[in-house]
Amino acid sequence: MSSPKLTVEEASNAYVHAMRNPPVARAGVCAVCKTFHDPSFQACGRCVGQPNNLDAFVPITYSVHGRQMHDALWSYKNASQDEVRWYHGVRLTAILWRFIENHESCLARAAGVDDFDLVATVPSKTPERDEGRRGLRTIAGKWCTPIVDRWQRVLWPADPPLLERSYSHQRYVADTDLTGRRVLLIDDTWTSGTAMQSAAFALRAAGASSVAGVVIGRHLRLEFSWDTGSCEGEYKKLSSHFDWSVCALES
Repeated sequence: MSSPKLTVEEASNAYVHAMRNPPVARAGVCAVCKTFHDPSFQACGRCVGQPNNLDAFVPITYSVHGRQMHDALWSYKNASQDEVRWYHGVRLTAILWRFIENHESCLARAAGVDDFDLVATVPSKTPERDEGRRGLRTIAGKWCTPIVDRWQRVLWPADPPLLERSYSHQRYVADTDLTGRRVLLIDDTWTSGTAMQSAAFALRAAGASSVAGVVIGRHLRLEFSWDTGSCEGEYKKLSSHFDWSVCALES
């Protein structure tokens, strides 16, 4: 007997106890990436130190280092067993699906456009790794129904690749004329933002008129601290109830 199919709601709730709604930007919450930081500054050190090529950006949840969401986001593309990659990939797809259905319009408003006519995904760092790790392309281009018809593989890692993880105008290339296109750029995780910001630059260099980004998990190390607080302290203030109707771009 075949096992019953999961609904999007059931699959998206698989990790819901490990998910937290990122708050809207405020003192101590980065205006760009929504991480926690010293409230004396408007943005975190990483975002201050690199160009912001995104008209809007939102993480769906936080991915706390070493915890369930972090494990799922690693395992869906790196686990050695096909069934483990599939298990996590299906559930992460449902999280993205449900968020896009509820909040793509929030991203569009924040980016100053009516909608997005193209969906792109951030490639891996090297051509070999990008070919071998197809999980994100599978999620966006095959499984996530609200965006599959608009997804195109337009971004590629530079060859030879730039192996350092820093932001670079040369990290990715777009092989398509994107003049006037409004692009929704998707990645699984934002750690430092260098990958998504470099990818957004490549899209703009190809002519995109607008680029907005969404990631499933904004990576968070709870041990990071400053004189008056810490990531752990701010994280603990968040409600443990994840609300699918809430978006960090809407107050």
